[in-house]
Amino acid sequence: MEPIVIIGSGMAGYGLLRELRKLDRETPVTVITADEGAAYAKPSLSNALATGKTPEQLANQTAEQIGASLNAQVLTHTRVIRIDIAARQVETDRGSVPYSRLVLALGAYPIAHGVAGAAAGKILSVNDLGDYTRFRAALAGKKKVAILGGGLIGCEFANDLAAAGYEAAVVHLGPYPLERMLPAPIAQRLSEALAEAGVAWHFGRRAVSAETAGGSIALKLDDGSVIAADVVLSAIGLRPRMALAQAAGVKTGRGIVVDRLLQTSVAGIYAMGDCAEVEGWVLPYVQPLLQQARALAATLAGIPTPVNYPAMPVVVKTPVLPLTVAPPAPNQPGQWHTEMEAACMVARFKDEQGNLQGFVLCGQAPALRSALTKQMPPVLG
Repeated sequence: MEPIVIIGSGMAGYGLLRELRKLDRETPVTVITADEGAAYAKPSLSNALATGKTPEQLANQTAEQIGASLNAQVLTHTRVIRIDIAARQVETDRGSVPYSRLVLALGAYPIAHGVAGAAAGKILSVNDLGDYTRFRAALAGKKKVAILGGGLIGCEFANDLAAAGYEAAVVHLGPYPLERMLPAPIAQRLSEALAEAGVAWHFGRRAVSAETAGGSIALKLDDGSVIAADVVLSAIGLRPRMALAQAAGVKTGRGIVVDRLLQTSVAGIYAMGDCAEVEGWVLPYVQPLLQQARALAATLAGIPTPVNYPAMPVVVKTPVLPLTVAPPAPNQPGQWHTEMEAACMVARFKDEQGNLQGFVLCGQAPALRSALTKQMPPVLG
């Protein structure tokens, strides 16, 4: 019997394997990964300094331990070259792997920063544990860190670095942080809270070049100003990995296009996680991934199960101003209403009929968070 093959050992790939083994202990499963295949929680990368974790401590299981505990073969340090749909096999740099069903859990890759200059190659990004290990090594003995991008990941890293005593400067093209997720009053409060923690903001600016200046990096912005940094981190966003699917003729859009069963345009091939587009939604967060893993595990175990997305608030890891965000759907008509409530700032996005379509909650107010979440419509019902 040919195995189910999962390409990718991130939270999506291993999450699916764990859910599948709750339903089916016997069907052969092979996981293919380009790295060492250690299991870790990716969200922990942006607050590991605050939690006192080294990169080694973030990994909670080795590939060997995963394989033994979940009755699976994990092929580490193995690169996939192409998918042979006709032969139903995956071609790798270590040989061919046949499959009965194939799951693409490819994740996403950092958007190119577009910075020129002799030191541009020194700009780092953090998208996996290997990247984070290199980032932490670069921080050793250093003090000044410049971050490109003031979105979710940029803000979380800025908070973590500032709390650990680093001088963090954020270059952000928008007028305030997280402008795509937050109404202006809360975004401004977040920028103020981070500034009070020591973060220097450069709003409405982008980096154009990076040059070596002694032992540091001179980061030039589009207004001619220069930031001196020991380390530069690019956090301007991610794009779904689709090249492997596209080369195999699998339909793609903003991500790898799948139906509610997470099946692609090619029978027997599925996609999930950050690389998947489900009815127009590409959601690079933990909760959608967990919903996908449970549904796809059931489907692979013989019980076709469409994925559903309930309201899934996102927790932003900025301890200076804890945020819970349930953004409205893109292009949803309506407007934000912001007020103080239960000792914290609350923003509600209401449609023209007054129905709640999104919210942002500042501070720790679990009862209010639960009440607001219950009022939200499902993302995919």
